[in-house]
Amino acid sequence: MPKRIIISGGGTGGHIYPAIAIASAIQEIAPNCEFLFVGAEGKMEMEKVPKAGFKIVGLPIVGINRQHMMKNLLFPFKLIKSLAKAFSILNEFKPDMAVGVGGYASGPMLLAAWIKGIPYVIQEQNSFAGITNKFLASKAKCIFVAYPHMEKFFPKEKIQYLGNPVRKDLIDQTGKKEKAIAHFGLQPDLPCILIIGGSQGARTINLAIQIGLDQLANSNVQIIWQTGIPFEKEAQASVEKQAGLHAFVSAFIYEMDLAYAAADLVISRAGALSVSEICLVGKASILVPLPSAAEDHQTQNAQSLVTKGAAILVKDVEAKHRLMTEALSCLQNKELITQIEKQSKSMAKPTAAHDIATNILALLTLHEK
Repeated sequence: MPKRIIISGGGTGGHIYPAIAIASAIQEIAPNCEFLFVGAEGKMEMEKVPKAGFKIVGLPIVGINRQHMMKNLLFPFKLIKSLAKAFSILNEFKPDMAVGVGGYASGPMLLAAWIKGIPYVIQEQNSFAGITNKFLASKAKCIFVAYPHMEKFFPKEKIQYLGNPVRKDLIDQTGKKEKAIAHFGLQPDLPCILIIGGSQGARTINLAIQIGLDQLANSNVQIIWQTGIPFEKEAQASVEKQAGLHAFVSAFIYEMDLAYAAADLVISRAGALSVSEICLVGKASILVPLPSAAEDHQTQNAQSLVTKGAAILVKDVEAKHRLMTEALSCLQNKELITQIEKQSKSMAKPTAAHDIATNILALLTLHEK
């Protein structure tokens, strides 16, 4: 009989893309598996998951607003409604296992699975575990983590340190540099900085780059700038004013394998997926953690690289005045770039998706017995 697996979670690309990578890896090993994704209504997974070829249903769940507590008045009602819908989904789909990847929908879905006696596993992308995953950990069959020393959050005997699943097209960068230069309309003899602020862009990073465009133009450095939708037009207008600056500006970059291939240095937020991708492609990076991220987990993610010499950290509050100077200084120091690249690559886990998929299928077989 084909196995049925529910994958729940989302809210950001950092949750969605690992979830899709896990499902795709399981599908490669066991093509007869059936999948149903469960996300949060109105969130980006409701668009991204169907584009990847998987079915998804949404829960009316929302996150807790830590800045404005009065906005949480409806949270208990949405949670109860989401739990009721989660039970309905389980009764209809009848999964053999549930996989939680964090994010709004993961909590009610895994809680419902536990109550109904359906085994579940957790995949924690960050170096600092979220509230939902910590709460659900004790009943999980296995917890897949991307960073060492996660026993401070989870039961040690349940932890598998396998890394974050990433898009397959990033794994092999061989021979992509020339194609990348042509694709983004860049110059082959100039160093390139890739600027990424997550799927929605990052205002602090965008403003720091905008302020430093003069320095870039005068330093013969070109950029690939992923701005997010809110800043795209402003960024394009600023770049057009800089004569001689080679730049590719876009709200969102779909060809991330080519973007990384073109880059000599990456400037990024420190979301779990971005950090894992940077390590996988072995790039030198300057990480600017988002200070408002839950439990400041982006700083923890960045620090895990910085302590091993695998990245440079610039605080969000310092970015406008320090980021561009740090980037240009780094590019001029070839020895430093090489050293960071080497350390970054050493932290990569290129087989994470396959390893997690293998473990999930093994747990399914064990549960059958």
